[in-house]
Amino acid sequence: MEHALSPSTLAELRRPRPYPAVSVLTPTHRREPYNAQDPVRLRNVVAEAKKQLEIDPAVTRERRSDLFDQLDRALAEVDLTHAEDGLVIFAAPGEHQVWSLSRSVPERVVLSDTFLTRNLVSAQAAERPFWVLSISADRITLWNGGVDRVTESETGGFPMTRSQENFDAERLQRIGDMPSTFRDEDTKRFLRDADTAMAALLREEPRRLYVTGEQAALSLWEEFGNVARFTIPVQHGGLTHAGPEAVWQVIRPLLEADSRRNTASVTRELESARGHRTFAAGVDEVWQSAREGRVRLLAVEENYRTAVRDDGDHLIPAASGDLDARDDIVDEIVEQCLETGADVRFVPDGTLDDENGIAGVLRY
Repeated sequence: MEHALSPSTLAELRRPRPYPAVSVLTPTHRREPYNAQDPVRLRNVVAEAKKQLEIDPAVTRERRSDLFDQLDRALAEVDLTHAEDGLVIFAAPGEHQVWSLSRSVPERVVLSDTFLTRNLVSAQAAERPFWVLSISADRITLWNGGVDRVTESETGGFPMTRSQENFDAERLQRIGDMPSTFRDEDTKRFLRDADTAMAALLREEPRRLYVTGEQAALSLWEEFGNVARFTIPVQHGGLTHAGPEAVWQVIRPLLEADSRRNTASVTRELESARGHRTFAAGVDEVWQSAREGRVRLLAVEENYRTAVRDDGDHLIPAASGDLDARDDIVDEIVEQCLETGADVRFVPDGTLDDENGIAGVLRY
């Protein structure tokens, strides 16, 4: 199952497909007893997708057979033992993908000429992804980080290791001074290669970057300069050969501190916007401003969801599941704001009680 949404991946997902491109969404659960319903619910929503394909006169028999096969193969790839909060299946002639999301999605099936991506975009923004690069003299490991975990990433040429002929452990023991390893030309070349690779990856997938290692390794890393200015150094060795839980425990306090700073910053900006009359609050007012491209900063509570109907002029409350209800209007707003260059910030639940869960700072 896929987790990380890069700009290039998003562009590929948004590419037009021969009709129909099928998007299947369903909420999932991480814990008992709620996750007991997930397998049945998933099978039912895939069956609903097949039913819609059966009755659609624009879908030929050959294409329907292909899509049925793609949906079945996608279903077989789903691993609900590691479920998060939402699941998205994309299927088109000759292809399928399964995405696990850390943000809930409404249950729905959409047949179109493009995949429905707004829920992925919103989940990615809410997760605030980051990189962790763990460096040492013999191995450099890259970790893909999210809101509650890190996983080792095998992208951009990572992990990187030094071959035996270039890394003489016996020589290091004779020297008896491990920090001196980082004055060795082979070691410098090794870290310089990693610096170049990381710079290329950040151009493709820009994120906050934490770099962990011994002080000697961090000092050498700072000399290269390609990505040092984007780096948050973390003096902690031994993580290049560690598991994800050990890395997470080191990074977690930094993320929590950053979250507190982010919430305080958002609160200050919203208060300032009130005084300057560049403030919007509530789903209807924010949606109107987002469609006009006026939102500079969007603040959303992490678990804020609401169902609405569009009466042509305004969004009005609706019951989830109503025929014309828009259950993922918050995700629509997030995607629209990101498309128009807004800064989107997710904050803890309760932060925006007075604003009904969502607020914006306007450009004008």
